[in-house]
Amino acid sequence: MSPRIVVIGAGMAAHRLVDSLVTRADGRISLTVLGDEDRRPYDRVGLTRFFDGEGPEELTLPDTIFADPRVTLHEDDAATSIDRAARTVTTASGAVHPYDHLVLATGSVAARPPVDGAELPGCFVYRTLADVDSLQRHVQERAAALGRPVRGIVVGGGLLGLEAAGALQGMDAEATVLQSSDRLMSAQLDLPAGTVLRRLIEARGIAVRTDARTTAILPGPDGAVEAVALRDGTELPADLVVLTVGVRPRDELARAAGLSCEERGGVRIDAACTTSDPSVHAIGEVASFEGQCVGLVAPGYAMAEVVSDRILGGDATFDGYDLSTKLKLSGVDVASFGDAFATTPGALDVVYTDPVSGVHKKLVLSDDAKTLLGGMLVGDASAYGALRPLVGGPLGADPAVHLLPAGGAAAPTPELPDEAIVCSCSSVSAGTIRHAVREQGCADAAEVTACTKAGATCGSCTVMVKSLVTGELAKLGKAVSTGLCEHFDLTRRQLFDAVHVSGLTTFSAVIERFGRGRGCDVCKPVLASILAVLGGEHVLDGENATLQDTNDHVMANLQKDGTYSVVPRMPGGEVTPEGLITVGEVARDFGLYTKITGGQRVDMFGARLEQLPLIWQRLVDAGFESGHAYGKSLRTVKSCVGSAWCRYGVQDSTSMAVRLELRYRGLRAPHKFKLGVSGCARECAEARSKDAGIIATAQGWNLYVGGNGGATPRHAELLAEGLDDDTLIRTLDRYFMYYIRTADKLQRTAPWVESLDGGIDSLREVIMEDSLGLAADLDAAMARHVEGYRDEWAATLADPAKLARFRSFVNAPTTPDPGLAHVPERGQIRPARPEERGSDSVLIAGTTLEVRR
Repeated sequence: MSPRIVVIGAGMAAHRLVDSLVTRADGRISLTVLGDEDRRPYDRVGLTRFFDGEGPEELTLPDTIFADPRVTLHEDDAATSIDRAARTVTTASGAVHPYDHLVLATGSVAARPPVDGAELPGCFVYRTLADVDSLQRHVQERAAALGRPVRGIVVGGGLLGLEAAGALQGMDAEATVLQSSDRLMSAQLDLPAGTVLRRLIEARGIAVRTDARTTAILPGPDGAVEAVALRDGTELPADLVVLTVGVRPRDELARAAGLSCEERGGVRIDAACTTSDPSVHAIGEVASFEGQCVGLVAPGYAMAEVVSDRILGGDATFDGYDLSTKLKLSGVDVASFGDAFATTPGALDVVYTDPVSGVHKKLVLSDDAKTLLGGMLVGDASAYGALRPLVGGPLGADPAVHLLPAGGAAAPTPELPDEAIVCSCSSVSAGTIRHAVREQGCADAAEVTACTKAGATCGSCTVMVKSLVTGELAKLGKAVSTGLCEHFDLTRRQLFDAVHVSGLTTFSAVIERFGRGRGCDVCKPVLASILAVLGGEHVLDGENATLQDTNDHVMANLQKDGTYSVVPRMPGGEVTPEGLITVGEVARDFGLYTKITGGQRVDMFGARLEQLPLIWQRLVDAGFESGHAYGKSLRTVKSCVGSAWCRYGVQDSTSMAVRLELRYRGLRAPHKFKLGVSGCARECAEARSKDAGIIATAQGWNLYVGGNGGATPRHAELLAEGLDDDTLIRTLDRYFMYYIRTADKLQRTAPWVESLDGGIDSLREVIMEDSLGLAADLDAAMARHVEGYRDEWAATLADPAKLARFRSFVNAPTTPDPGLAHVPERGQIRPARPEERGSDSVLIAGTTLEVRR
């Protein structure tokens, strides 16, 4: 007789269990799944996609398993009791289901804080599709009734709370996050990391209050939510409240049946995921292993595989919880993995902080600095997919190499052992992925995902999965996909051409025609750059605003303390006395720190978010433009004074530098680029360390290309010599447009030139001899850019909708962030240093790398 298996619950863990049993069972089994929702299992991890326009159908998990004749799914018929003696389960409809094996996959419910008003109309939790559907309808109805954006407050600053705040913002509601502890995501991040995350969240226009304990939710005259009261006596106006203060295991059926449960909630299980009754198992959030319940999908999947194996006669065991997490919020990169808080005896912290980009990274190593134990990544989590599988194994290199940003030496990728877990959600190892390519014939990452489920849930491991697949295919001598990401099979170059030819002007239109899915943090910034070049729209217009990197969101560089820098353009380093006076007055009036940069302009540090429009209004009125210090675009054109003043100068380098900077200002590219113009061979402008360097001779201008400074400096190579002014500019036009059209994502000109088939000679043939017949197209593209240029800050100041994002607090637009602290130094200010930062430090490329024991 076929073993009768009853599963109570129809969530993600239950779906994985059924899928595993159906796939692995050779003989006959009888599976009954009892769900209390009126829909099939869906992706709870991707609930935020609901607000991007995806409906229940797109979120529904693959339901082919329910077509199997061995499986019966009962939707909207909740289990009401378990008779362990008779081995039966009774449901709300009165049906009785006998079992040989019972699996509890009842999950958890969203908790509500024990405060007055938590049940008022306008209070929501964020747990199910029904929850988010109700929230969306309420926001739409209230906004229509009020005639203004809805003011939403999220109580709880954990992973789910931040996703809920992002969802509110996606519905054009104002969002404020209240966190009772001293930092966001306190379960995953330490104080320095949480502080950086707060700045990133606030840069998105979401207000944050830490150490803010909610004491009551107050009703208005209509009985619905009107305000939230805090312990310090503050009352914040609110039109709705979203409660994300944790979850409570749904163990009431187990308790009523007499199964052993934890006092604080959860059904006790052993390593076999078996409860106190040998015929009853528990998986997912309702299961308590070693006294702990965890609200993550990966452990639930691991438990499901263990129970599947046990039911089929195996001896698999659950090894414990993988608490790795990655925030799914557009424009904000956060990840935590392994022993992130360095609880292992003798553990070392290696901490990297970028004072320009607002990036904070930490790796936790064993006491011999060889074994990776865990880490935190905030502001740039691109290394998460590569680092997380290395936990427990050798890091394979100097930790600094793994933490330094792109543009430095590439971090080596050690050969992952077969037993290394690549996909924690589905417990898929590197060996399983390699086997799928070698033995099962999978030809790309998508096929491996379908075969192994690696990358099918949260998607954080897709880069590593693709890397493993690519490496294995290369070993087999097979063709390897060069697609931009999992959403586009096209390379950046092919995508540029596709958008150019099709004339599409929005991300949604491009991905609908040439890609799939909703996009990611790889393809969105790439498309933003391409659309900016081809369409010429403002970076904050329409969909463009949702595609931008952190700094582009507010057109300023985020600093380490959460303030911003302001960099007005000074073409060629030239500025009038009146202009200098204006800059000085602005810096004085707003209390900003000023510094002359290496790019020959004045950088002003310490501006708060709400001050940026006020500062730029004065600068624009004085004739200044955005210096684009925040964008992947032209930064500066450095120059000496040339023949106008210098007795050695043979050409007017300053005039040429001004001409070039005004021509290429605002030109978006795969990466930032810089120019230098020297008036003679003495090279005072250091032109050969730039993406394009121009050096004057008595015969004309010599043009060098493909140079850069930074962590891996490279001298530019001579492309052409003895050029007159017009020929120089025409050659530069083609060089930059050809680079923009053909370079890979985030590829600077130096590696791009090296990657060209034929190198510098090939480049010379394309732009000097028109070997590909592209010259006219490249010339026209640059002409369109020059003609269509408009200053981004001037346009923003004229648009009230764009100005609305420049607020430190949604409910108090002009209130400064009280968390900012500065101290005087050498007649100016700098961010206050935390008292606890008394550690050994070493300066690396202008950033601080700390090693703490």
